[in-house]
Amino acid sequence: MSKIDISVVVPLLNEEESLPELCAWIKKVADANGFSYEVLLIDDGSTDKSWEIIQGLKKENEHIKGIKFRRNYGKSAALNVGFEAALGDVIITMDADLQDSPDEIPELYRMVMKDNFDLVSGWKQKRYDPISKTMPSKLFNAFTRKMSGIKLNDFNCGLKAYKKEVVKNIEVYGEMHRYIPVIAKWEGFTKIGEKVVQHQARKYGSSKFTGFKRAINGFLDIISISFIGRFGKAPMHFFGALGTLLFAIGFFSVLYIGIMKVYRLSNHLPTILVTSNPYFYIALTTIILGTILFLVGFLAELINQNNPRRSVYKVESRI
Repeated sequence: MSKIDISVVVPLLNEEESLPELCAWIKKVADANGFSYEVLLIDDGSTDKSWEIIQGLKKENEHIKGIKFRRNYGKSAALNVGFEAALGDVIITMDADLQDSPDEIPELYRMVMKDNFDLVSGWKQKRYDPISKTMPSKLFNAFTRKMSGIKLNDFNCGLKAYKKEVVKNIEVYGEMHRYIPVIAKWEGFTKIGEKVVQHQARKYGSSKFTGFKRAINGFLDIISISFIGRFGKAPMHFFGALGTLLFAIGFFSVLYIGIMKVYRLSNHLPTILVTSNPYFYIALTTIILGTILFLVGFLAELINQNNPRRSVYKVESRI
């Protein structure tokens, strides 16, 4: 198999109008720069003629490959499957709506190969998106910078470049595509760069990634990434520590209640039944919760040691 310089991974949903123009643009850039390349078009359950267009493009250009999901799984799923299939030394991701410019590919490739960045993220300084996308993005970018310590201005930019070993060592699911730099950092890929890229007004159709649900999912995913990044490899460090703390608080509380009971009895002081003391039940509940959390941590460790990375997305067709 001949060496491939660049794999362009393009997740898409109902983008029949833009696909021919996008693929022609990528081909023009690759040919002009002498790149050996492949374009991976990941159809995330489109209901228009996107898959028929992809099949036609494949016949015209052998560098184009297509993967079709049985149903819509989301952008993260499409990227994850694309990463698994990519063969290039550098993997470029971009959206299919023509808002990301393929003209950025040569410089992104140079930054990865020559400047030795693990990951280069695009930064859309001037955006042509509605406020329903730009305002949540600003909030999430600020929060993610604070949480991760990664000094990027635009985590959610679809135009990114990766070393091959990066995409082969991360897993993207849920809505976590917007936080791939954070996931990469947790996996030890710390040389993360940024490049100002041209953002273009949408030419066809409308955005599929707007609304309140997108904002809520993004917030929940950043919490998940924070937790998994810190404790994913050793869940016992979280559940075991918290369980031990709760168990200790409950145990010493029960011990204190017992000692006070004996002290009052020995000094002929008024006393009540231990089971009539509400603090006894609070302490007992704390002991039970501590024990449960400790066992959860133990089971999580067993699961973690026997859970190989695999794709669960149902691919219907590949070409």
